[in-house]
Amino acid sequence: MQNDQYYMNLAIELAASAKGNTNPNPLVGAVVVKDGVIVGTGLHRKAGEPHAEVHAFRMAGDHAKGATLYVTLEPCSHYGKTPPCANLVKESGVKRVVVAMQDPNPEVAGRGIRLLRDAGIEVEVGLLEEESRRLNERFIHNMLTGLPFVRSKFAMTLDGKIATYNGHSQWITGEAARANVHELRHEVDGILVGSQTVLNDNPALTTRLADGREGRNPVRVVLDGQLRTPTDAQIVDTTVARTIIVTSKEHEARTKEYPGVEFIYVSIKNDKLNLQEVLPALYEKGITDLLVEGGGTINASFLREGLIDQMIVYIAPKVLGGRHSITPFTGDDVETIDEAMPLSFDQVEQIGEDLRIIAYPKKD
Repeated sequence: MQNDQYYMNLAIELAASAKGNTNPNPLVGAVVVKDGVIVGTGLHRKAGEPHAEVHAFRMAGDHAKGATLYVTLEPCSHYGKTPPCANLVKESGVKRVVVAMQDPNPEVAGRGIRLLRDAGIEVEVGLLEEESRRLNERFIHNMLTGLPFVRSKFAMTLDGKIATYNGHSQWITGEAARANVHELRHEVDGILVGSQTVLNDNPALTTRLADGREGRNPVRVVLDGQLRTPTDAQIVDTTVARTIIVTSKEHEARTKEYPGVEFIYVSIKNDKLNLQEVLPALYEKGITDLLVEGGGTINASFLREGLIDQMIVYIAPKVLGGRHSITPFTGDDVETIDEAMPLSFDQVEQIGEDLRIIAYPKKD
């Protein structure tokens, strides 16, 4: 017989398979086990569709009576687009529920667990909690802050250069790393660049998955304080994906030049768009996580404001050199190493010929 950890790991794997499809909802997996036999499995496949527990109990049928349910997130106790899962669990006849983590949603926040315990069901909470929290870091961040989860992504050479002195950067990394970036685009709601990137590269910022699967195109977001985005730029074509241009109110009269493009107007702070206003406005437009693919200026702006929640760095086995080659973060110089942002490395792996590092800013 397998142990509790085995079944919860399976539930986490099921949940993770839906990455990119459940936003703004969390990733959730469920496994029903009776007498050492898996009788039902399920995952939340897409926002608005049945939750993981529903699929698992449909599969289990009458075998759910007296069984154990393993679920990665506390069963919901409120009515949303679907009925509360806590009631379904209570009515299923399971005798035991193992929950990886409590739901951070204030509308749930332990109510589902209490409902089950009040019904006489044995409930255990905290098995593989850290793994479940990492799986749903975007959702947790949304619930606690009301802001998008910001991922800063960039590719650089071994000596820390993202482009030559004249801005040439294609391609620093190999095909495998670039394919991995498209998987990232498939998972997030929005992808953000600055107007200089649009002027230099004219990117489409769409998703092209290597295995032929139909990718989900994120909302393209351009920070453009001077409204320099060309009206014939690829990113202005909204037939393939939504586009939002963030600019200042003084350019409102020109928006008719960009049919189909959505606009957000924010104030100017220190001669730059006020990022503290940008993120709440994007969240209001349904962007729960944001992939920042800007150059050194955009990256520095997010860094300076403390708005980076995760860094995804691809390092190519190349040395570019050059006093004027471009680095991932520009902005104002600092005096001492003590002023550097401290990070925690979470993952380091080789993808093709390149390395990928996932790191998190250390919180005080």
